[in-house]
Amino acid sequence: MSLKLSDTVPDFTQDSTEGSLGFYDWAGDSWVVLFSHPKDFTPVCTTELGTVARLKPEFERRGVKVIGLSVDGADSHEEWSKDIAETQGTALNFPLIADHDRKVSALLDLIHPNASDTTTVRTVLVIDPAKKLRLTLTYPASTGRNFAEILRTIDSLQLTDRHKVATPADWQQGGEVIIVPSLGEAEARALFPDGWTEQKPYLRLVPQPA
Repeated sequence: MSLKLSDTVPDFTQDSTEGSLGFYDWAGDSWVVLFSHPKDFTPVCTTELGTVARLKPEFERRGVKVIGLSVDGADSHEEWSKDIAETQGTALNFPLIADHDRKVSALLDLIHPNASDTTTVRTVLVIDPAKKLRLTLTYPASTGRNFAEILRTIDSLQLTDRHKVATPADWQQGGEVIIVPSLGEAEARALFPDGWTEQKPYLRLVPQPA
């Protein structure tokens, strides 16, 4: 299947570094970041897994669970995790799916035949508590992922879910936000009684809601 934004991410059960893992049961009511790797013992992915392990408290603070996927088996993952701890200074502290039969890779459309017929591309899926796909990013094998940007986009998604705003280019926590154009004048005044800066009728800037 080909997953698009706002599609429901399907459930699956697969082996992992933490045993048999049923995705929906494991995810519960949390947001999820699932990120895939082409295979074990790859240099860029080794640094990424170490980075996510270090950032796990930041994800948890946002109510987000993290989970990796690689197409090798659980025994290989266990050996790789030793290298991650040794070279990155942080042990693996989240599950790594053992997708040796490519079942999950096929289910989530993580194999791009023009890149490789057998290995997953390096994709990030951000999934909300309703199991809807909210963000997808796909990176080439040579470029390490920017997890600070992934945290930023989660902050934006969670903020804009709570308030009728959107975030502008390069937005960071605490920065100005945009009142959504669909919000009429009267409703905007009720929600933002201190007013806004209007650059254009469709571009109204307000301080970030608390």
